[in-house]
Amino acid sequence: MKEKLNELICKLRERESVLVALSGGVDSSLVAAISKTALGDNAVAITANSITLPPGELEEARRIAKEIGIRHLVIKVDELRNLNLARNPPNRCYYCKKELIAEFRRVAERMGLKTLVDGTNSEDLKTHRPGVKALREERVYSPLAELGITKSEVRKLARLLNLSTVDKPSMACLASRIPYGETITVRRLTRAAEAEKFIKSVTRVKQLRVRDYENLARIEVGREERKLFFNEKSLDVITAGLRSLGYIYVTLDMEGYRTGSMDKPLGR
Repeated sequence: MKEKLNELICKLRERESVLVALSGGVDSSLVAAISKTALGDNAVAITANSITLPPGELEEARRIAKEIGIRHLVIKVDELRNLNLARNPPNRCYYCKKELIAEFRRVAERMGLKTLVDGTNSEDLKTHRPGVKALREERVYSPLAELGITKSEVRKLARLLNLSTVDKPSMACLASRIPYGETITVRRLTRAAEAEKFIKSVTRVKQLRVRDYENLARIEVGREERKLFFNEKSLDVITAGLRSLGYIYVTLDMEGYRTGSMDKPLGR
């Protein structure tokens, strides 16, 4: 791990100056921390504040940037203005990434920063990730992916650097809560976010997704955390809470959370 850490530092140092897309997750936090080590003040982090950002993630990005000691910028974006994204096709993430990269590049050019950098790891290249195509088209540098670093290795490196995000569960944008082909609206994004916040307040669960099927909410929870729902009182409270948000049916996915569950219909 120390050898890989040194290799990452060398690779980023070659870039001379970078703007790092910081979501607040462990991948982007690691890249931001290494960029700061490699380039000092020539490394700047940036976070897009949008309706698709899960609650608390902007505050988390600000906190981790302060922890790392890297300069942190926040820009406001309205992704739903892009109808290609709002219509929610299977390659939705491609349009989202293209939009964000364009915004980030304007900031980088204004600040004289040479390279856009993100936290894509090698395992991200093996799943349904249309956004990766946008990253390649726009020449965004993904050092973790380039060096073949996996998610488990990311966590080992984060532990080596004593990053507080080392055990943070994966977090996807709120658009991933809505099935492909169904229009993404502010109402549905907000409702899914409120549902997740409410469930966490009841169960203290960490890994959670509420998939929004308009009238039906499908709750995915980390497999090892499913036991937190094995309580009749909690189930009743959660059901009542989500019905107050407008859902008619409230269901618990018995298989639990797994990456790419919304992509299953594509394989069919």
